Parts: sequence; C-alpha cells; structure tokens
Amino acid sequence: MTPGIMFVSLIFVGISFLVSYVLKSKFRAYSEVPTSSGLTGKQIAEKMLRDNNIYDVQVLSVDGFLSDHYNPANKTVNLSPDVYAGANVAAAAVAAHECGHAVQHAAAYPWLGLRSRLVPAVQFSASLVQWVLLGGILLINVFPQLLLAGIVLFGITTVFSLITLPVEFDASRRALAWLDRSQLMRPQEHDKAKNALWWAAMTYVVAALASLVTLFQYILLYMGARDRR
Repeated sequence: MTPGIMFVSLIFVGISFLVSYVLKSKFRAYSEVPTSSGLTGKQIAEKMLRDNNIYDVQVLSVDGFLSDHYNPANKTVNLSPDVYAGANVAAAAVAAHECGHAVQHAAAYPWLGLRSRLVPAVQFSASLVQWVLLGGILLINVFPQLLLAGIVLFGITTVFSLITLPVEFDASRRALAWLDRSQLMRPQEHDKAKNALWWAAMTYVVAALASLVTLFQYILLYMGARDRR
C-alpha cells in the first residue's frame, strides 16, 4: 500500500470509527426509551411482515450486538438479542428496518436483487483482492497488469458498496413509513427512530466513499506506471 493510499485509508478509518461510535451511542440511548406500544422487536417485525402480507419469513434471534440482518436466501429476519426482546425505540427501528428488506424481497426491489446476484462475485474478489493488489504494487514496474487485475477485483467490491446504499436507504424509508402508518409510536419516538436509522445508514455511506476513493487512487497508480513504460 502506497503512503497516499494508506493516508486516505487512515482518514476513513477514523471517520468510520466516529460514525460507529455515534451509532452505538444512539442505539444505547434509544434503548432506554420505551415505545408506547410496548411491543418487542420480535413483535414489531412480525406485525410489519403481516401488514405487508408476508407470511413465509421467519423472525429469529441471533447472537451479537447490532448483528441484525435479513437473509434473502432462507427468508429470515435475524435480530440481535437486544433488538429481539427489547421493547424500545432502538429495537423497533432496527426490527422494522430489517423487515424493510423482507418487503423489498417480496416486492422484487431491483437494487436488492442486483446486490444478491453480486454476492458470489464479491466473496470471490474479497478472498483475493488484498494479495493481488499487494503483488501488483510490488511488481508495478515490471508487471503492471497484475495491479490492473487487483483494480478489477477491488472495483467489484466498490460497486457492491455503492449498490448497498439505495438498498439500505429504501429499507429505512419503508420502515419509517410503516411505523408512521401503524401509529405504534408517538411523534417523538418516531423522530428518534429516524435518527437512529440515519446514523446506521451513514456507516454504509462512509464505507462506500472510502472504497470509491481508494479505487480511484489505485487507478491513478496504475495509470502512472503505464505512462512511465
């Protein structure tokens, strides 16, 4: 890794750490705010699924802190213990957001479908990209094509990060719209849920920007080496 790429990476690591810290702080703070409905994250998820006529998705509890996710392969909404059993604003927001992905899946939301199709390619590129890029930088003056191969692999993960953005923002939009329609929250609770989901979305924004800027730097490095030949 060149000094320039390392410097940019460190900047984004710092920004990512800050956003992650704020997100965790928001989650802990909003976990202390009970919802007026008294429903747990599991109950919120099940109700949102039913209200959207989705009956083939299971709501499960999984280990970890903020490990919540929707798995389109087996149609499961997986909630961390604090979200699954919590009857608070943070739990309601996260549970509804993950169900937003289930609604996307049921509605054949194109960005979710595209992201799912890219998963095998991303998994393959992620297993090789670091070594190919390292070799490409070390051999840049004699074999710049190796760096180009690394750029292609890194580009796949960058595209995946960018495609993730509309998927995550749309899931939050669907979650907040449903929470508003269902009247399960008072306006103040709804505002806190919206704020929590906004900070969660920012983690994806930072990751996508970091990947895009790093990709651009690798491209400049390759072009410079090609011009010197």
